[in-house]
Amino acid sequence: MLWTPTQQFHPWPFDKEAELEAVIAEVKAALFGESRIYLDVKKLIGERGKTQNVPDGYLLDLSSPRKPVLYLVEVELARHDPLRHIAQQLLNFSLSFKSTPQKMKGILRDTIHRSPETVARCEAYAAKNGFSNLDYLLEQMIYPENAFNALVIIDELEEELESIVRSSLRFPVETLTVERFRSANGEAVMKFEPFLYDLSTQGATAKAEPGNTPAIDPAEIDTLVVGAREDGFKETFLGEDRWYAVRIHSSMIPKVRYLATYQVAPVSAITYVAEVARIEPWKDTGKYVLYFKEPAKKITPIPLVPGGKVSAPQAPRYTSSTRLQKAKTLDEVF
Repeated sequence: MLWTPTQQFHPWPFDKEAELEAVIAEVKAALFGESRIYLDVKKLIGERGKTQNVPDGYLLDLSSPRKPVLYLVEVELARHDPLRHIAQQLLNFSLSFKSTPQKMKGILRDTIHRSPETVARCEAYAAKNGFSNLDYLLEQMIYPENAFNALVIIDELEEELESIVRSSLRFPVETLTVERFRSANGEAVMKFEPFLYDLSTQGATAKAEPGNTPAIDPAEIDTLVVGAREDGFKETFLGEDRWYAVRIHSSMIPKVRYLATYQVAPVSAITYVAEVARIEPWKDTGKYVLYFKEPAKKITPIPLVPGGKVSAPQAPRYTSSTRLQKAKTLDEVF
């Protein structure tokens, strides 16, 4: 239940996927942020006579000036028992994506050209960041090796489902949960965390800022910062040369090369950095364990600024080793 002094909102489950798709279209600006474009189009992809299927949509992630990313979107309802279905569907998407890149480019180009606003946004991004035209921009999202990324949007995400989807597939799979609630008088509210929220300026700061704009170019990310209490820090981070039960975005895993630890109060500072040897799923939790190449190295503490723009990390945060090396305070890390 969601509660306010004047109303109570109770869960209002989606009966059909089409209802969830309509909500996604309605809240897409807040759900994806101003630097991403959601294309609500269903077109068959894949080679005739081989694997063919229809994604529910596409997300153009233009948050990085250097590396735009394309996500194929799958919309599902948890009550449809999607445990096996989602993994198989995403695998089929990846096979179709790789077999018919030119067809994929045509679908995206035609869909973009249906909206003058979308054309203008894509062309402005291309011109600003050195992509010669829209066709070239799309090619940079489709043709590179390991270009395939998937996004699952669902009304309820169980840890088991998240774990299976992430551990059984060899490509990045991001997940978003969108829930619907309704009051006695019929007013509806939606509950969700914006896409890659913890990369945004709003997610990083103590003071509210509008939008879902990344605080750092995602192409620069190579470091994960985690919070640690003294007992766990000494026993695991320093004693076992690893850190476990960490929630990491699937698309960020290939980028993470370093793990930095923020020791909570009374230390309230980033104090150690370790180079990551490998990242593996942690049991059946949808989380991960990071193993170090060698014992973590102590650095000059990077302290939290009381009343500063960045709050103490309550969950894993992303940054770059370059920022970390230059930072004097936590405000300069994120």
